[in-house]
Amino acid sequence: MSTSSDLATTPTDLYVSWSDYYQAIENLAVAVHASGWQFNQIVCLAKGGLRIGDILCRIYDQPLAILSTSSYGGEGNRTRGAITFSRDLSMTTTNLGTHVLLVDDLVDSGQSLQRSIRWLEQRYGFYIDEIKTAVLWYKACSVIKPDYHVSYLENNPWIHQPFEKYEDMTIETLAQDK
Repeated sequence: MSTSSDLATTPTDLYVSWSDYYQAIENLAVAVHASGWQFNQIVCLAKGGLRIGDILCRIYDQPLAILSTSSYGGEGNRTRGAITFSRDLSMTTTNLGTHVLLVDDLVDSGQSLQRSIRWLEQRYGFYIDEIKTAVLWYKACSVIKPDYHVSYLENNPWIHQPFEKYEDMTIETLAQDK
């Protein structure tokens, strides 16, 4: 937690419980539904968008494709580096849908989301008529505004998601605790 009292200039930390996390996903599902936009494909960015994509594809009964990306590393996975993309999408359908809902957990700088849209357009543009984006958290520092989001974070806090405890865990330590 930030100890500074000047939260306008110092980013804070946002701690998210499992309950809050799942509630945010449900709120995102409702926000997309309320817009009236119809989509026939969900593409999630892995790793952060995996759980969101999984839940949305179950709620909407639409196919899920996974685009594996990586851009963070270092201690606590807090260092942003160059974004790396998988060679292809992982999907069970023959073709990608025409109206794609691209989901991730958050948009921080916006670079990953922006480049993912370009990646999809370059590789699958002949299938795609429209792409819209959906995230749980939209930070003010982002260069792109997602089409759908649950929370706008003006102070650009570091978000501590409930599954992050596994990033510092090894199978050996887990086995010792059992």
